[in-house]
Amino acid sequence: MPTRQACLQADQKDPLASLKAHFELPAGVLYMDGNSLGVLPKAAAERSAQVIQKEWGQGLIRSWNDAGWFDLPSRLGDKLGQLIGAGAGQVVVTDTTSLNLFKSLAAALRIQQRAAPQRKVIVSERDNFPTDLYMIQGMIDLLQQGYEMRLVDEDLSLEQALDDTVAVLLLSHVNYRTGYLYDMDRVTAQAHAQGVLTIWDLAHSAGAVPVDLTRSNADFAVGCTYKYLNGGPGAPAYIWVAPRHTDSFWQPLSGWWGHQRPFDMAVAYEPAGGIRRYLCGTQPMVSLSLVECGLDISLQANMKDVRQKSLALGDLFIELVEQRCTDHPLTLITPREHAQRGSHISIRHPNGYAVMQALIARGVIGDYREPEVLRFGLTPLYLGYTDVWDAVEILKEVLDSKVWQQPEFSRRGAVT
Repeated sequence: MPTRQACLQADQKDPLASLKAHFELPAGVLYMDGNSLGVLPKAAAERSAQVIQKEWGQGLIRSWNDAGWFDLPSRLGDKLGQLIGAGAGQVVVTDTTSLNLFKSLAAALRIQQRAAPQRKVIVSERDNFPTDLYMIQGMIDLLQQGYEMRLVDEDLSLEQALDDTVAVLLLSHVNYRTGYLYDMDRVTAQAHAQGVLTIWDLAHSAGAVPVDLTRSNADFAVGCTYKYLNGGPGAPAYIWVAPRHTDSFWQPLSGWWGHQRPFDMAVAYEPAGGIRRYLCGTQPMVSLSLVECGLDISLQANMKDVRQKSLALGDLFIELVEQRCTDHPLTLITPREHAQRGSHISIRHPNGYAVMQALIARGVIGDYREPEVLRFGLTPLYLGYTDVWDAVEILKEVLDSKVWQQPEFSRRGAVT
């Protein structure tokens, strides 16, 4: 049976322990929501001051050249690419995940229209993050060409969903609600065997779960930088395109930053070569610059160590909850199997929202997702084994005391 002393010893041996010092963590808080919003890198304050006061304040318009603003989406993309198995010049940090989904979905459908115009089905998962499904629906409505969405669920397996009518498969590598982890290599090969192109949403995996897009032979990938990559609230997202697809078309959001020679001010659009054609409009330099602070910390970590610690923290959390909270209606919905688990643990409780609000009031910050799901993010860069022990102790106290029944914990905010 785990003990707190054993957790302290594990923290002392942790090869990632020194990285915690790079983050601003409020006193009295056990932060278990890095799967939703990462914490503040200490370097971000100095970097933001540099961008605002020096590069913008003193450099003004000159900083597009002198401070390297214009090339920043590509330079950051090369750094981020190291975390997801992408080569240099294959990623740009830009726009939002939703917009990048639109670009990649449009591009994938254009490829299929040329190669197999009879393919009119876009497959996803019913339990996928809603924005992924909404973007598919919006694309179908925009095109008005007979496309349809087919959703994998308990009544339709992925194997059954993929056939010769399918153009694109769009999946989240790690499910946002349950933490289920897809085998990217196997699923991509399965899709390709059916002539289907793949788009992977890496929002809940990049920085916490090993990803190798090149080895997996994927076609497109998108994701955000504000979760495990600690880029800041609403930080710009990213898009990766397999080199075999990059120059075969141009994406529909053909803004001037994706032009081959944007300052020619030409009337006709000419797409830039390579991944830059996936840029759209002028980039938000302040928020974009802060992304680098989180990336630089992640790049100091060995991903093998990150994954090993993530799984160990998850095993510990599950074991402690099942040992210490047995008298309460908690249902684990995250896979126990390491090969199928991301880096957050999800547990259902009939009064999950109120329980989470009571936990937050006690300094254990996770989040809530419908229906009834308590989510606990396990970010190896700044969360330790003792933190997990203490968090479960507080969970037990909240449940045993029934403090969550107090009326203030049932009042809903705009964000849950």
